[in-house]
Formats: sequence, structure tokens, C-alpha cells
Amino acid sequence: MSVVDNQQLRERVGAERIVAILRGTDVDATVDAALTLIDAGILTLEIALTLEGAEEAIAQVVQAAPPEALIGAGTVLTEADADRALSAGAQFLVTPTLTASVEYAVRQGVGVLPGVYTPTEIQRGMDLGAAAVKLFPASALGPGFIRAVRDPFPGARIIPVGGVGVDTIGGYFAAGAFAVGVGGPLVGDAATPGGDRIALAARARAFVDAVRR
Repeated sequence: MSVVDNQQLRERVGAERIVAILRGTDVDATVDAALTLIDAGILTLEIALTLEGAEEAIAQVVQAAPPEALIGAGTVLTEADADRALSAGAQFLVTPTLTASVEYAVRQGVGVLPGVYTPTEIQRGMDLGAAAVKLFPASALGPGFIRAVRDPFPGARIIPVGGVGVDTIGGYFAAGAFAVGVGGPLVGDAATPGGDRIALAARARAFVDAVRR
């Protein structure tokens, strides 16, 4: 597996339309949860660097995942974070805000999804050349915000993250969302020791069905 640039990331995320976000507390559980998601049909994943040992988790998932999967690193705050994520095998990067790591990724030819919240930040992310922007926390704004902001920015590729559930996906897509990012409502306790991965697989299938509808 190799790094993807912003055009490739844009194409892959645009085709899959869902990014799973794993913010685990245990490396083995996170790896098992990631592979469960891939087996259930969710092929684009973000493993947060907040996990102690995140680099090991990323490396293991990249090694075990099929070629069609895309494994990224999340919560990339600094250039050093970007370097260690890429050294572990991350194929793309996700940031919580428009940090210096966004411009760094663009300069390195690495696909990046920067976190944004305002129209100004959406415009900035687009200007930087990011594959798409991650609207967080989307639950505080709702689908109406995406619909409204796409009037002046019809080409904006916005991925709502934060509180997106199976029952709200349709509303975000109807409003013009490019894709959705889903963490807790999808992953649940599966990335923690003793987490229920059978339930995770069932939720994953439900999310895949919702996206395809």
C-alpha cells in the first residue's frame, strides 16, 4: 500500500462516501476493529494518533488489509505527527483543524482531510488543495448548514463528522455532503479491550446500506 495524493484521495472517498474513525484505547482491539470494518465493506479508515501505539496499529492494519482498503491517520496536529504517521504506513492524513500539518501534507504530495467549521475555513481548505474538508462537529450545525454553504461554494467537498448516525446520513447527502465520517455511532466499544466486534460488524453493514441508499 502506498500514499495517495489529494486527487486520488478525493476519488476514493467520493466513491466510498464513508470514512470510519477509530479512536481506540488499545492497539490490538483497534486493529481487530479496523479489520472487522473492512470485512463488512467499509474500506476507508482513519486511526487517530491519540491512541498510544497508534503507529503500530496503523502498520498492522496496512499490512493485513486488502489492496482496495485505504488506511489513514487522524488527529495529525504537527509536521512531526505527519512524519510518524507516514513512516508507519498511513496513506492519507486527517487533521482536526487547519493546522500547519495541512500545508505540510500538501507540499509532500500526501492526501489530507483538514478539519473546518466556518465558511472561511472551508474556503481555506479548498484553496490549499485538500481532497475534501471535514466539518466538525457537524451535529452542532446539521445538514442545513451544508446546504446553505454550498450555495456560495457549490464545488465544496464537505464531509460531516461528529454525531452522524445511520438515521441522519440521508439528510446530509441530500444537503450535498461529499461523504460522511463516522466514529462513535459506528465503532462503539469495539476499539477497546473486550469490545463487541460482532455488533460492530452489524453496525458497519447498516451504515454501508444507508450510504448506498
